[in-house]
Amino acid sequence: MNWPTRLPLIAILRGIRPEEAVAHMQALIDAGFDAIEIPLNSPGWRTSIRAVAAQFGARALIGGGTVLREDEVDALAEAGGRLVVTPNTRPALIAHAVQRGLQVAAGFATASEAFAAIDAGAQALKLFPATTYGPGHVKALRAVLPPVPLFAVGGITPANLAEYLHAGCTGAGLGSDLYKPGQEVARTAATARAFVNAYREANA
Repeated sequence: MNWPTRLPLIAILRGIRPEEAVAHMQALIDAGFDAIEIPLNSPGWRTSIRAVAAQFGARALIGGGTVLREDEVDALAEAGGRLVVTPNTRPALIAHAVQRGLQVAAGFATASEAFAAIDAGAQALKLFPATTYGPGHVKALRAVLPPVPLFAVGGITPANLAEYLHAGCTGAGLGSDLYKPGQEVARTAATARAFVNAYREANA
């Protein structure tokens, strides 16, 4: 299984407001990002996803995070989202999203959860919270998991990204170290560039 974007870093814009979404998305695109997640506990998330999907959907994989229910999958798809990111492993939800033709990154912690997500059809896995478990956990999991894209999420910074990549992660989901609600677009641009540079250095 392959991850469908060029840069395997997912920007998590938790808490972003609809009137801010397009400007921050443009900054991320300019820095090289081509995957974005707007968590569904963000204000007006449908409006935000609809706006960024309409403008950037041809250039980036856009979707929602903290997706918990099938009706949220449906609403996300109707807004133009193509990526579903979950904080947990619920086979019925994963299967529903896959049947809708969406890309699923399922949140997991243990090998059992990872295999349950894969069996349900998840095309990618999200170790969350990554820093609770550490790179050693990633390396151990890689010994038994199939070559499915694996993302570290939770506490990933430009300083520790390489540790997780070298342990076997495909990439990472980037939250508060990339974007905090209300921050200036210039700050998003700067942190995005820092993460892109860290990824490139780790793979040099």
